[in-house]
Parts: sequence; C-alpha cells; structure tokens
Amino acid sequence: MRTPNFSLAVRAPHLTQTLLSALFLIAIPATGIAGNVAKVMGTAIADVVERVMPAVVVVRTEATRYRLGQDWYFGNLYRIPERLAGQGSGVIINKDGYVLTNRHVVDGAQEIEVVLSDGTKYPAELVGEDFQIDLAVLRIRGGDKLSFPFLDTGDSDTLRVGEFVMALGSPFSLSSSVTLGIVSQKGRAIGALPYEDFIQTDAAVNQGNSGGPLVDMDGKLVGLNTMIQTAGPSAGNIGISFAIPANLAMTVARAIIKDGDWKRPWLGIMMDDAERGVRVARVVPSGPAEKAGLREGDLLLSIKGQPADSPRTVQRAVMGGQAGERIAVSVERAGDLRELTI
Repeated sequence: MRTPNFSLAVRAPHLTQTLLSALFLIAIPATGIAGNVAKVMGTAIADVVERVMPAVVVVRTEATRYRLGQDWYFGNLYRIPERLAGQGSGVIINKDGYVLTNRHVVDGAQEIEVVLSDGTKYPAELVGEDFQIDLAVLRIRGGDKLSFPFLDTGDSDTLRVGEFVMALGSPFSLSSSVTLGIVSQKGRAIGALPYEDFIQTDAAVNQGNSGGPLVDMDGKLVGLNTMIQTAGPSAGNIGISFAIPANLAMTVARAIIKDGDWKRPWLGIMMDDAERGVRVARVVPSGPAEKAGLREGDLLLSIKGQPADSPRTVQRAVMGGQAGERIAVSVERAGDLRELTI
C-alpha cells in the first residue's frame, strides 16, 4: 500500500482544513479521512444520489394547439391542429405519489405522464398550481395500492451560502442527470415572477431540469430548480441558476393538496426602504393592515419578532405564513413605539 503524501498539509494547511471540513459536513466516517480525499467525497456523494434518484421523475406533456391557416384561393380561414410535446422534471414528495414540479412545465398540458427513474411510466393529473411562484402539484394515477419513493424535506431557511447542493433532473431529455455545486446566494429576486425568493446556485441546470429537486448533502429537498440565467444566443447554463426554496414550495404544495389551491397571505400595504426599518407608503383600504391600525407613514421595525430591514424581509415573513394567521409587528409612529397584531 502506498503511503499517503501529507506534504500538502504542511504547505497549504487552510486547503486541508477546508477539505476536512467538507468531509465532516457530508458525514464521512473518520476512518476514511486518511485515504484519498477526492475518492471518499465522491463515494459519499454517490451514496446520496443513489438514495435520492428513485424519487426524481421525468414529466412529459402533450397538448393540441391550433394555428390559423388560409385558403388563398377562396380566402377562407381555418384552424390547423398541431400536436405539441414537452418535457421537464419533478420530484415525488410523499408515498401517495404526489409530485412537485414547475407550473411552466405543465402549463396548457392536456395529457401528463410521469416516468420513474427505473423507466416505469404512469399517467398523472394536475392537482393544482400557483402562477405566483411557478409551482404545480401532480398526482400519479393508477398507483393507489403502491407506496412511492419520496424525498424528505430539508429546512431551506437554515441552508447556508457556500453549502454543497445537487441538482437532479432531465436536461435536454437526458434523464436521471446529476450536477454538483454550491449555494451561491439566497433571497434572490430577478423580476420574472410575481413573488421571488430564489436560492441561487452554480450547479449546472439546463432546459429540462425545471421542476427537478435541489438537494443537500443529507439527500433532503431544499429547493425546486426553476430558472437559469443565460448570456447571448446560448440557452445553456453559465453557472447561475435559481430554485424555489423548499419551505415555500412545500407550504404551497400542502395547501394545494388539502384545498386545491393556495390562499396567499397578505398585509395590504406598499412599502419603501428607510434608514431604519421599512416605511409604510400606502395602506390598502379595508385590508388586514388597515383593520389592525397600521397607517401611511408608519415605520415598520419588526415582524414576527425579526427586524424588518427591507421590504423583501417583510414580504418573506408574510409569505412564510398561512392566510388568516395573526402576525405581530412593531411600528414607530410620531416617535412612539406601538405593538400591533395583523
């Protein structure tokens, strides 16, 4: 057996410490640390992929669209049917066969098919969708007596910038593909959807990955891959992709499964940035905020016990709750501190 060369530890102690820290983050046994670091890390990652992959699915759709044609001799207009096929990704979120994917993957679909990682195909139905965050919930048909593999949900709120994550899905029809990256940033808003609180990652995500899971090194669902940033004429990955946080996605999914839709919580105010807190620019008449006594010009200092340091922070706190939930806020009005419940 070749004796490991530890000269790297002498010349670059910070690099070694970083690698060892990464090993402990993904629960590598201590006995493996003395071996080949890359091999040990690769084995740990492969173990996670092996556990996760059965819950990752391909989502195939078909729809008939019509385009106008014209008989140039008589001038008559008529409709020409076109059969359109699409494909994306999804993830099974419970044993009953409920599947989470993006709304744009199944938008307008007349037929939906889900393909498991072993190639088994099932028809699926749309349970509900939410356009504000681009989310859809499907249910596999014909599997009532089956118990499907599914992913446990991690806590996307505690996910840290710099942590390793994996994106799984079917880019360019290449099913069961895996890429590895890190969390580049959290709380991203890019102006593409009515509400955005994206996890940004550099894991390679491409067309067809939409709706696939973003998982942590414990194999838990922390996000749903949704969009990518591209440059120039290329539609491929440039190292910037965005995922819906799992906490938000599962809040909406549970509401859809239970009630068929998600009742979006709201305060009923418009906000501006301020040097300290958030300024209430406008209060919607008869909205929750007005009924609670909030007024235009109030300085919102905290919400749910957390500092209200930006409009995004306030919006995130509200969206993380349920419609009808009572929220405690601290406001300053004419120099006086007031505690309100909305």
